[in-house]
Amino acid sequence: MTSTQFKTILIPVDNSEHSNLAIDTGISLAKKFNSTLIGNHVYAARLHDQRFTQMESGLPPEYQEPQELERQRNVHDSLITKGLQIISDSYLDYFEKRCREAGVPFQRKALEGKNYSQIVKDISENNYNLVIMGALGLGALKRSVIGSVTSRVVRRSKSNILIVKKPMNLDRKIIVAVDGSPQSFAAVKNCVSLAKTFDIPLLAVAVFDPQFHIVAFRSIAGVLSEEAGKLFRFKEQEKLHDEIIDKGLEKIYQGHLDNAKKIAKDEGLDINTVLLSGRPFDKILEYIEKENPSLVAVGKLGYHTDNGLDLGSMTENLLLQSQCNLLIVTEGHRVKADSQQSTVNSQELPWTKEALTRLERVPPFARNMAKKAIIGYATEKGYKEITEEVLLEARERMGM
Repeated sequence: MTSTQFKTILIPVDNSEHSNLAIDTGISLAKKFNSTLIGNHVYAARLHDQRFTQMESGLPPEYQEPQELERQRNVHDSLITKGLQIISDSYLDYFEKRCREAGVPFQRKALEGKNYSQIVKDISENNYNLVIMGALGLGALKRSVIGSVTSRVVRRSKSNILIVKKPMNLDRKIIVAVDGSPQSFAAVKNCVSLAKTFDIPLLAVAVFDPQFHIVAFRSIAGVLSEEAGKLFRFKEQEKLHDEIIDKGLEKIYQGHLDNAKKIAKDEGLDINTVLLSGRPFDKILEYIEKENPSLVAVGKLGYHTDNGLDLGSMTENLLLQSQCNLLIVTEGHRVKADSQQSTVNSQELPWTKEALTRLERVPPFARNMAKKAIIGYATEKGYKEITEEVLLEARERMGM
Protein backbone atom coordinates (compact mmCIF):
# COMPACT_ATOMS: atom_id res chain seq x y z
CA MET A 1 0.00 0.00 0.00
CA THR A 2 1.22 3.47 -0.81
CA SER A 3 0.32 6.88 0.49
CA THR A 4 -2.42 7.12 -2.16
CA GLN A 5 -4.44 5.03 0.28
CA PHE A 6 -5.27 8.31 2.04
CA LYS A 7 -5.45 10.60 -0.98
CA THR A 8 -8.96 11.87 -0.20
CA ILE A 9 -10.31 12.08 3.36
CA LEU A 10 -13.87 13.10 4.21
CA ILE A 11 -14.61 14.73 7.59
CA PRO A 12 -18.27 15.45 8.48
CA VAL A 13 -18.19 18.50 10.78
CA ASP A 14 -20.60 20.02 13.30
CA ASN A 15 -18.32 22.05 15.61
CA SER A 16 -18.69 19.51 18.43
CA GLU A 17 -15.69 18.50 20.52
CA HIS A 18 -15.29 15.18 18.74
CA SER A 19 -15.79 16.75 15.31
CA ASN A 20 -12.91 19.12 16.03
CA LEU A 21 -10.79 16.16 17.15
CA ALA A 22 -11.60 14.53 13.82
CA ILE A 23 -10.33 17.65 12.05
CA ASP A 24 -7.11 17.48 14.10
CA THR A 25 -6.67 13.84 13.10
CA GLY A 26 -7.37 14.55 9.44
CA ILE A 27 -4.79 17.32 9.37
CA SER A 28 -2.17 15.05 10.96
CA LEU A 29 -2.77 12.42 8.28
CA ALA A 30 -2.97 14.94 5.44
CA LYS A 31 0.43 16.38 6.31
CA LYS A 32 2.03 12.94 6.17
CA PHE A 33 0.18 11.52 3.16
CA ASN A 34 -0.37 14.68 1.06
CA SER A 35 -4.10 14.14 1.38
CA THR A 36 -6.94 16.43 0.37
CA LEU A 37 -9.43 16.95 3.18
CA ILE A 38 -13.11 17.34 2.33
CA GLY A 39 -15.32 18.82 5.02
CA ASN A 40 -19.07 18.47 4.79
CA HIS A 41 -22.01 19.54 6.92
CA VAL A 42 -25.65 18.58 6.45
CA TYR A 43 -28.48 20.95 7.38
CA ALA A 44 -32.15 19.93 7.40
CA ALA A 45 -34.21 22.86 6.11
CA ARG A 46 -37.00 20.67 4.73
CA LEU A 47 -37.35 18.87 8.04
CA HIS A 48 -37.99 22.21 9.77
CA ASP A 49 -40.54 23.09 7.08
CA GLN A 50 -42.40 19.88 7.80
CA ARG A 51 -42.35 20.57 11.53
CA PHE A 52 -43.77 24.07 10.97
CA THR A 53 -46.57 22.63 8.81
CA GLN A 54 -47.42 20.14 11.54
CA MET A 55 -47.69 22.94 14.11
CA GLU A 56 -49.86 25.25 11.98
CA SER A 57 -53.11 23.99 13.51
CA GLY A 58 -51.96 25.26 16.89
CA LEU A 59 -51.33 28.87 15.75
CA PRO A 60 -53.60 31.65 17.07
CA PRO A 61 -56.76 32.31 14.95
CA GLU A 62 -55.38 35.50 13.41
CA TYR A 63 -52.63 33.43 11.76
CA GLN A 64 -55.03 30.81 10.37
CA GLU A 65 -56.28 32.91 7.48
CA PRO A 66 -54.96 31.36 4.22
CA GLN A 67 -53.19 34.53 3.08
CA GLU A 68 -51.55 35.12 6.46
CA LEU A 69 -50.65 31.44 6.81
CA GLU A 70 -48.93 31.48 3.44
CA ARG A 71 -47.01 34.61 4.42
CA GLN A 72 -45.88 32.96 7.67
CA ARG A 73 -44.78 29.91 5.76
CA ASN A 74 -42.65 32.01 3.42
CA VAL A 75 -41.12 33.98 6.31
CA HIS A 76 -40.38 30.81 8.23
CA ASP A 77 -38.93 29.09 5.19
CA SER A 78 -36.68 32.03 4.42
CA LEU A 79 -35.47 32.50 7.99
CA ILE A 80 -34.92 28.82 8.76
CA THR A 81 -33.23 27.98 5.46
CA LYS A 82 -30.99 31.04 5.61
CA GLY A 83 -30.24 30.51 9.27
CA LEU A 84 -29.29 26.88 8.81
CA GLN A 85 -27.11 27.77 5.83
CA ILE A 86 -25.30 30.38 7.92
CA ILE A 87 -24.73 27.85 10.73
CA SER A 88 -23.50 25.26 8.22
CA ASP A 89 -21.13 27.80 6.67
CA SER A 90 -19.76 28.73 10.09
CA TYR A 91 -18.87 25.07 10.79
CA LEU A 92 -17.17 24.80 7.41
CA ASP A 93 -15.42 28.16 7.94
CA TYR A 94 -13.73 26.71 11.02
CA PHE A 95 -12.74 23.60 9.04
CA GLU A 96 -11.33 25.79 6.25
CA LYS A 97 -9.44 27.98 8.73
CA ARG A 98 -7.76 24.95 10.31
CA CYS A 99 -6.79 23.54 6.91
CA ARG A 100 -5.36 26.86 5.70
CA GLU A 101 -3.33 27.27 8.88
CA ALA A 102 -1.95 23.74 8.47
CA GLY A 103 -1.27 24.23 4.76
CA VAL A 104 -3.23 21.19 3.62
CA PRO A 105 -5.49 21.03 0.52
CA PHE A 106 -9.20 21.09 1.28
CA GLN A 107 -12.70 21.23 -0.15
CA ARG A 108 -15.96 22.12 1.60
CA LYS A 109 -19.55 20.99 1.05
CA ALA A 110 -22.85 22.15 2.53
CA LEU A 111 -25.53 19.52 1.95
CA GLU A 112 -29.27 19.66 2.61
CA GLY A 113 -31.27 16.69 3.86
CA LYS A 114 -31.23 14.02 6.54
CA ASN A 115 -27.78 14.09 8.14
CA TYR A 116 -26.63 10.45 8.07
CA SER A 117 -28.35 9.79 4.72
CA GLN A 118 -26.58 12.65 2.96
CA ILE A 119 -23.22 11.71 4.45
CA VAL A 120 -23.62 8.12 3.25
CA LYS A 121 -24.69 9.37 -0.18
CA ASP A 122 -21.63 11.63 -0.37
CA ILE A 123 -19.37 8.70 0.56
CA SER A 124 -21.03 6.41 -1.97
CA GLU A 125 -20.81 8.91 -4.82
CA ASN A 126 -17.20 9.95 -4.22
CA ASN A 127 -15.53 6.78 -2.95
CA TYR A 128 -13.28 8.56 -0.44
CA ASN A 129 -10.19 6.68 0.68
CA LEU A 130 -11.02 7.39 4.31
CA VAL A 131 -13.81 8.92 6.37
CA ILE A 132 -13.01 10.43 9.78
CA MET A 133 -15.90 11.03 12.18
CA GLY A 134 -16.15 12.07 15.78
CA ALA A 135 -17.74 9.42 17.98
CA LEU A 136 -20.26 11.94 19.34
CA GLY A 137 -21.93 15.05 17.95
CA LEU A 138 -23.61 18.15 19.35
CA GLY A 139 -26.52 16.12 20.67
CA ALA A 140 -24.35 14.01 22.97
CA LEU A 141 -25.58 13.41 26.50
CA LYS A 142 -23.66 12.43 29.61
CA ARG A 143 -24.25 8.73 29.04
CA SER A 144 -23.76 8.80 25.27
CA VAL A 145 -21.27 6.28 23.92
CA ILE A 146 -21.61 6.61 20.16
CA GLY A 147 -23.68 9.17 18.27
CA SER A 148 -26.65 8.02 16.22
CA VAL A 149 -25.37 9.71 13.05
CA THR A 150 -21.93 8.13 13.45
CA SER A 151 -23.41 4.72 14.17
CA ARG A 152 -25.66 4.87 11.11
CA VAL A 153 -22.86 6.00 8.83
CA VAL A 154 -20.53 3.26 10.12
CA ARG A 155 -23.10 0.60 9.25
CA ARG A 156 -23.73 1.96 5.75
CA SER A 157 -20.33 3.30 4.70
CA LYS A 158 -18.49 1.57 1.86
CA SER A 159 -15.28 3.47 2.67
CA ASN A 160 -12.85 2.84 5.49
CA ILE A 161 -13.93 4.90 8.48
CA LEU A 162 -11.94 6.17 11.45
CA ILE A 163 -13.97 6.88 14.59
CA VAL A 164 -12.29 9.45 16.82
CA LYS A 165 -13.10 9.05 20.52
CA LYS A 166 -10.20 11.00 22.00
CA PRO A 167 -7.17 13.00 20.80
CA MET A 168 -5.29 10.72 18.44
CA ASN A 169 -1.62 11.32 19.01
CA LEU A 170 0.09 8.69 16.90
CA ASP A 171 2.97 8.27 19.30
CA ARG A 172 2.04 4.88 20.78
CA LYS A 173 1.51 1.47 19.24
CA ILE A 174 -1.28 0.49 16.88
CA ILE A 175 -3.20 -2.72 17.50
CA VAL A 176 -4.92 -4.59 14.68
CA ALA A 177 -7.34 -7.47 15.32
CA VAL A 178 -6.92 -10.37 12.90
CA ASP A 179 -9.41 -13.19 12.35
CA GLY A 180 -8.49 -14.49 8.90
CA SER A 181 -11.07 -12.40 7.04
CA PRO A 182 -9.99 -10.39 3.96
CA GLN A 183 -11.02 -7.16 5.72
CA SER A 184 -8.85 -7.91 8.75
CA PHE A 185 -5.86 -8.47 6.46
CA ALA A 186 -6.67 -5.19 4.69
CA ALA A 187 -6.67 -3.58 8.14
CA VAL A 188 -3.13 -4.90 8.60
CA LYS A 189 -2.03 -3.24 5.36
CA ASN A 190 -3.59 0.08 6.37
CA CYS A 191 -1.92 -0.08 9.76
CA VAL A 192 1.46 -0.96 8.28
CA SER A 193 1.35 2.28 6.30
CA LEU A 194 0.42 4.29 9.40
CA ALA A 195 3.02 2.58 11.59
CA LYS A 196 5.80 3.16 9.09
CA THR A 197 4.82 6.77 8.42
CA PHE A 198 4.55 7.72 12.10
CA ASP A 199 7.39 5.41 13.19
CA ILE A 200 5.40 3.56 15.84
CA PRO A 201 5.05 -0.18 16.60
CA LEU A 202 2.28 -2.31 15.14
CA LEU A 203 0.92 -5.32 16.99
CA ALA A 204 -1.41 -7.94 15.50
CA VAL A 205 -3.74 -9.75 17.90
CA ALA A 206 -5.89 -12.82 17.27
CA VAL A 207 -8.31 -14.55 19.61
CA PHE A 208 -9.62 -18.10 19.26
CA ASP A 209 -12.61 -19.28 21.25
CA PRO A 210 -12.57 -22.94 22.34
CA GLN A 211 -15.24 -22.21 24.93
CA PHE A 212 -17.91 -21.94 22.25
CA HIS A 213 -17.49 -25.59 21.34
CA ILE A 214 -17.35 -26.66 24.99
CA VAL A 215 -20.66 -24.91 25.64
CA ALA A 216 -22.14 -26.54 22.54
CA PHE A 217 -21.07 -30.00 23.69
CA ARG A 218 -22.49 -29.43 27.18
CA SER A 219 -25.73 -28.18 25.66
CA ILE A 220 -26.00 -31.32 23.55
CA ALA A 221 -25.23 -33.54 26.53
CA GLY A 222 -28.03 -31.91 28.49
CA VAL A 223 -30.72 -32.89 26.00
CA LEU A 224 -29.55 -36.33 24.87
CA SER A 225 -31.19 -39.42 26.27
CA GLU A 226 -28.92 -42.20 27.49
CA GLU A 227 -29.68 -44.23 24.37
CA ALA A 228 -29.07 -41.28 22.07
CA GLY A 229 -25.85 -40.50 23.92
CA LYS A 230 -24.57 -43.98 23.19
CA LEU A 231 -25.61 -43.74 19.55
CA PHE A 232 -23.98 -40.33 19.28
CA ARG A 233 -20.85 -41.61 21.07
CA PHE A 234 -20.82 -38.40 23.07
CA LYS A 235 -17.85 -39.30 25.26
CA GLU A 236 -15.79 -40.01 22.17
CA GLN A 237 -16.84 -36.67 20.68
CA GLU A 238 -15.75 -34.85 23.84
CA LYS A 239 -12.34 -36.49 23.61
CA LEU A 240 -12.10 -35.59 19.94
CA HIS A 241 -12.94 -31.99 20.84
CA ASP A 242 -10.27 -31.81 23.52
CA GLU A 243 -7.61 -33.41 21.35
CA ILE A 244 -8.29 -31.83 17.98
CA ILE A 245 -10.71 -28.91 17.96
CA ASP A 246 -9.02 -26.72 20.57
CA LYS A 247 -5.54 -27.40 19.26
CA GLY A 248 -6.76 -26.99 15.70
CA LEU A 249 -8.32 -23.62 16.49
CA GLU A 250 -5.07 -22.46 18.04
CA LYS A 251 -3.12 -23.48 14.93
CA ILE A 252 -5.59 -21.81 12.60
CA TYR A 253 -5.48 -18.47 14.41
CA GLN A 254 -1.72 -18.64 14.76
CA GLY A 255 -1.71 -19.06 11.00
CA HIS A 256 -3.74 -15.88 10.66
CA LEU A 257 -1.11 -14.05 12.73
CA ASP A 258 1.68 -15.54 10.62
CA ASN A 259 -0.08 -14.20 7.53
CA ALA A 260 -0.37 -10.76 9.13
CA LYS A 261 3.33 -10.86 9.90
CA LYS A 262 4.07 -11.78 6.29
CA ILE A 263 1.89 -8.95 4.96
CA ALA A 264 3.79 -6.47 7.11
CA LYS A 265 7.19 -7.93 6.19
CA ASP A 266 6.36 -7.67 2.49
CA GLU A 267 5.70 -3.96 3.16
CA GLY A 268 9.07 -3.61 4.93
CA LEU A 269 7.88 -3.72 8.55
CA ASP A 270 8.52 -6.29 11.27
CA ILE A 271 5.62 -6.62 13.69
CA ASN A 272 4.90 -8.56 16.86
CA THR A 273 1.88 -10.81 17.29
CA VAL A 274 -0.19 -11.98 20.26
CA LEU A 275 -2.50 -15.01 20.35
CA LEU A 276 -5.20 -15.01 23.02
CA SER A 277 -7.84 -17.55 24.06
CA GLY A 278 -11.40 -16.64 25.03
CA ARG A 279 -14.36 -14.68 23.76
CA PRO A 280 -12.87 -12.48 21.01
CA PHE A 281 -14.42 -9.09 21.77
CA ASP A 282 -13.95 -9.54 25.53
CA LYS A 283 -10.28 -10.47 25.23
CA ILE A 284 -9.57 -7.72 22.69
CA LEU A 285 -11.26 -5.12 24.92
CA GLU A 286 -9.32 -6.34 27.91
CA TYR A 287 -6.06 -6.25 25.96
CA ILE A 288 -6.46 -2.76 24.52
CA GLU A 289 -7.49 -1.38 27.92
CA LYS A 290 -4.20 -2.70 29.27
CA GLU A 291 -2.07 -1.53 26.34
CA ASN A 292 -3.78 1.86 25.70
CA PRO A 293 -2.78 2.10 22.00
CA SER A 294 -3.09 5.16 19.79
CA LEU A 295 -5.42 3.28 17.48
CA VAL A 296 -7.23 -0.05 17.15
CA ALA A 297 -8.07 -1.40 13.69
CA VAL A 298 -10.56 -4.09 12.69
CA GLY A 299 -12.35 -5.33 9.61
CA LYS A 300 -15.94 -4.19 9.34
CA LEU A 301 -17.08 -7.80 8.92
CA GLY A 302 -15.44 -10.90 10.29
CA TYR A 303 -14.54 -14.30 8.90
CA HIS A 304 -17.94 -15.83 9.75
CA THR A 305 -20.04 -13.07 8.21
CA ASP A 306 -23.05 -13.52 5.94
CA ASN A 307 -24.83 -11.27 3.46
CA GLY A 308 -27.31 -10.00 6.03
CA LEU A 309 -24.76 -8.38 8.34
CA ASP A 310 -23.81 -4.72 8.24
CA LEU A 311 -21.30 -4.89 11.12
CA GLY A 312 -19.41 -7.79 12.69
CA SER A 313 -19.91 -8.56 16.37
CA MET A 314 -16.30 -7.80 17.28
CA THR A 315 -16.45 -4.45 15.51
CA GLU A 316 -19.81 -3.57 16.98
CA ASN A 317 -18.61 -4.29 20.52
CA LEU A 318 -15.45 -2.23 20.02
CA LEU A 319 -17.49 0.63 18.58
CA LEU A 320 -19.83 0.66 21.58
CA GLN A 321 -17.50 -0.29 24.43
CA SER A 322 -13.93 0.66 23.62
CA GLN A 323 -12.57 4.08 24.55
CA CYS A 324 -9.89 3.85 21.85
CA ASN A 325 -9.91 5.46 18.42
CA LEU A 326 -11.17 2.83 16.00
CA LEU A 327 -10.32 2.27 12.34
CA ILE A 328 -12.97 0.14 10.62
CA VAL A 329 -11.79 -1.27 7.29
CA THR A 330 -14.27 -2.17 4.56
CA GLU A 331 -11.90 -3.10 1.74
CA GLY A 332 -10.52 -6.62 1.46
CA HIS A 333 -7.12 -8.21 1.00
CA ARG A 334 -6.58 -11.88 0.28
CA VAL A 335 -3.37 -13.47 1.43
CA LYS A 336 -1.43 -15.34 -1.22
CA ALA A 337 -1.02 -18.78 0.29
CA ASP A 338 2.26 -20.67 0.20
CA SER A 339 2.31 -24.15 -1.29
CA GLN A 340 1.69 -25.89 2.03
CA GLN A 341 -1.16 -23.61 3.04
CA SER A 342 -2.67 -23.87 -0.44
CA THR A 343 -2.85 -27.62 -0.02
CA VAL A 344 -4.52 -27.20 3.34
CA ASN A 345 -7.05 -24.67 2.09
CA SER A 346 -8.00 -26.56 -1.04
CA GLN A 347 -8.09 -29.85 0.88
CA GLU A 348 -6.35 -31.69 -1.96
CA LEU A 349 -5.11 -34.55 0.22
CA PRO A 350 -7.19 -37.64 -0.56
CA TRP A 351 -9.12 -39.34 2.25
CA THR A 352 -9.72 -43.05 2.53
CA LYS A 353 -13.27 -44.29 2.99
CA GLU A 354 -12.46 -45.39 6.54
CA ALA A 355 -11.08 -41.96 7.45
CA LEU A 356 -14.17 -40.20 6.09
CA THR A 357 -16.40 -42.60 8.01
CA ARG A 358 -14.50 -41.80 11.19
CA LEU A 359 -14.78 -38.06 10.43
CA GLU A 360 -18.56 -38.39 10.09
CA ARG A 361 -18.72 -39.15 13.82
CA VAL A 362 -17.80 -35.55 14.54
CA PRO A 363 -20.85 -33.28 15.06
CA PRO A 364 -21.66 -31.21 11.94
CA PHE A 365 -20.93 -27.86 13.62
CA ALA A 366 -17.38 -29.02 14.46
CA ARG A 367 -16.66 -31.21 11.45
CA ASN A 368 -15.07 -28.59 9.17
CA MET A 369 -12.81 -27.39 11.98
CA ALA A 370 -11.72 -30.95 12.74
CA LYS A 371 -11.14 -31.65 9.06
CA LYS A 372 -8.92 -28.56 8.66
CA ALA A 373 -6.94 -29.50 11.75
CA ILE A 374 -6.37 -33.05 10.50
CA ILE A 375 -5.38 -31.83 7.02
CA GLY A 376 -2.96 -29.35 8.57
CA TYR A 377 -1.39 -32.08 10.69
CA ALA A 378 -1.14 -34.52 7.79
CA THR A 379 0.38 -31.89 5.51
CA GLU A 380 2.89 -30.86 8.16
CA LYS A 381 3.95 -34.49 8.57
CA GLY A 382 4.25 -35.00 4.82
CA TYR A 383 1.48 -37.56 4.43
CA LYS A 384 0.10 -37.94 0.89
CA GLU A 385 -3.18 -39.49 2.02
CA ILE A 386 -5.34 -39.27 5.10
CA THR A 387 -6.11 -42.72 6.37
CA GLU A 388 -7.93 -43.75 9.52
CA GLU A 389 -4.53 -44.34 11.12
CA VAL A 390 -3.39 -40.80 10.22
CA LEU A 391 -6.62 -39.39 11.65
CA LEU A 392 -6.15 -41.30 14.92
CA GLU A 393 -2.51 -40.22 15.05
CA ALA A 394 -3.57 -36.61 14.61
CA ARG A 395 -6.02 -36.97 17.47
CA GLU A 396 -3.32 -38.34 19.71
CA ARG A 397 -0.53 -35.93 18.79
CA MET A 398 -2.50 -32.72 18.59
CA GLY A 399 -3.74 -33.17 22.11
CA MET A 400 -0.16 -33.29 23.43
